[in-house]
Amino acid sequence: MNQITRRNFIKKGIRTLLYTCITTGTGYYYAKFIEPSLLSFTYHTLHSPLIPYGFNGIKIVQFSDLHLGYYYSLQQLSKVVAKINEKKPDIVFFTGDLIDNYQTYEDTPFVSSILQTIHAPLGKFAVFGNHDHGGYGTEYYDHIMKQSGFEILQNAEKRIRLLDGSEISIFGIDDIMLGKPDIHGILKQAQDHLYTIVLVHEPDVAPHIATFPINLQLSGHSHGGQVQLPFFGAIITPAFAKHYIEGFYHIKQNYELLLHVNRGLGTTRVPFRFLAKPEITLFTLQST
Repeated sequence: MNQITRRNFIKKGIRTLLYTCITTGTGYYYAKFIEPSLLSFTYHTLHSPLIPYGFNGIKIVQFSDLHLGYYYSLQQLSKVVAKINEKKPDIVFFTGDLIDNYQTYEDTPFVSSILQTIHAPLGKFAVFGNHDHGGYGTEYYDHIMKQSGFEILQNAEKRIRLLDGSEISIFGIDDIMLGKPDIHGILKQAQDHLYTIVLVHEPDVAPHIATFPINLQLSGHSHGGQVQLPFFGAIITPAFAKHYIEGFYHIKQNYELLLHVNRGLGTTRVPFRFLAKPEITLFTLQST
């Protein structure tokens, strides 16, 4: 208990020092106005013997955590959509937190008109984030995403099947914090002979997901810590994103699971990003 208390005390001190730095002079300007606009693409090839040959070269884009309205504008969203379309993805996933506060956001009618221009011939899929359920957002999010041509996977499975009959499986889990997730109820349907991806907003449920035959979990929520320090790592981490912050993790329970945590695009709680650039991820499937 003393070690935990001491660590929390040190972390709180570091956080205070960091806030002092980034809220004065150049640090403030960079963390508030520069890095939040430094959109980065990360590229990864996913190898598995379960990926059918017909899916070789299939491109999947994941984007997450826009938090529209909280220092993230419709103009920025339009730029994101244009960047996604430049990559010509076959499949697009959105892993939650579309609007920061649905009760105060006034541009809701315009969001779907932008998102619907995302092109993905094999489908566009989304899951709920905690902000999408909070503030009476559930119905708004459901309406916006469906108007945008996204299929919401709320404790549901979708098979993506090619003309040659080959297929992969996509599961979506409802938000862990404010939704009604039914991990066991839906994932018990997973089949170990199919390449299977799970979309769930919060990454820290990965050890539970790994008790089922799932190959890949895609999450957001963490914002990559949103603010990081060299040698100390992430300073700001929300609940259910304490253990898995950004990038890839290999998790072994009953099965071996590959988890990828996307840093997201917007900000929440504090309008800063420091050493945690906004991210869109492009995965390419490859059979082995």
